[in-house]
Amino acid sequence: MSDSSSQSKWKPATRLGWWAVWLMLAYAVLYVITMAVIALRYSLPPVYGIIMLLCGLAAGLVALIAVVKKGERAWLVWLALVPGLFVLFLLLGEFLVPLIIPGTAH
Repeated sequence: MSDSSSQSKWKPATRLGWWAVWLMLAYAVLYVITMAVIALRYSLPPVYGIIMLLCGLAAGLVALIAVVKKGERAWLVWLALVPGLFVLFLLLGEFLVPLIIPGTAH
């Protein structure tokens, strides 16, 4: 197996694939910063969390479009689906749990 074929399995071939990877990296950096700030017992403005969640959701959506429409098969693009699924899970839980268990509403 040559180096170029093994690199092509990791590196995205499309522009959308690269967008998904960079958005995933932005989400990961923002997430690590958030965890560090929480560990130090500081607080962040709410807009920071919104931007972080939007980066994760955008990474997942762009990765899904790259995989389905553009035929992207790079592992990094498939990995970029994870933040999108995580954010979707959080949002669904935030909106559906109070409907299922009414005593848990804020």
